Amino acid sequence: MKLLRVGPAGLETPALLDEAGTLRDLSGHVPDIAGEVLSDAGLARLRALDPASLPALPVDTRIGPCVGAVGKFICIGLNYADHAAETGKSVPPEPVIFMKATSAICGPNDNIEIPRDSVKSDWEVELGIVIGKRAKYVTEADALNHVAGYCTINDGSERAFQSEMQGQWTKGKSHDTFGPIGPWLVTRDDVPDPQNLKLWCEVDGHRFQNGSTATMVYGAAYLVAYLSRFMTLHPGDIIATGTPPGVGLGLKPPVFLRAGQQIRLEVQGLGLQDHRTIPATN
Repeated sequence: MKLLRVGPAGLETPALLDEAGTLRDLSGHVPDIAGEVLSDAGLARLRALDPASLPALPVDTRIGPCVGAVGKFICIGLNYADHAAETGKSVPPEPVIFMKATSAICGPNDNIEIPRDSVKSDWEVELGIVIGKRAKYVTEADALNHVAGYCTINDGSERAFQSEMQGQWTKGKSHDTFGPIGPWLVTRDDVPDPQNLKLWCEVDGHRFQNGSTATMVYGAAYLVAYLSRFMTLHPGDIIATGTPPGVGLGLKPPVFLRAGQQIRLEVQGLGLQDHRTIPATN
């Protein structure tokens, strides 16, 4: 099942993408793709609906972030060995955890802002995990039972802010529009193996990233269990699981984003994102 949120930014309503590719309005059944709706019971109720009975939405309807009311946006760094190598770092002995501000979240086709004073804005295609059930001290064997589904994420990064200024990575990861999620949340029953998904990213038609979640150092189940040792995960929390090689920072010479470019990225089965880069606004 593919769930999404549509409409003007900040005013999105819940929707479903049926097997024919038609957007269907869910607002008569649930208030949002958030909270209890993401539980097994909530998803089962949506799964029981006949999509043909739901009002069709116009094909040009804006698609927003696929999850609402996100409490935590947790990111994993250096989770592909070849990406760690291209950035000159070693594979970490434990997952590297950092947070991205939830104000960075935007839709899968929204413009991406290049921050003021940015000289090293970068792209990162990632598999996103969406939590559906509270998770605290869960085992790896049980971890995926706490997952509602998965989505495509672009973990936007300003490398100079991230690594050349003092402090933590968060300041280089949290600019407005640096966290596009979606287009849709694909429920976990439709993603039988999150460790066997291809993912790619292109800038202006050139494919820079072309990888597979099979090469993740720490897999989805491990990450959910690991994070649940340090913080309670709640429905709607998002985990960005790391990126394969091919980011701008790792190229020789490095290549970074500027205003007026097109970024396209996709995780297999989870939908395509298509963005234009623009100068930051107020």
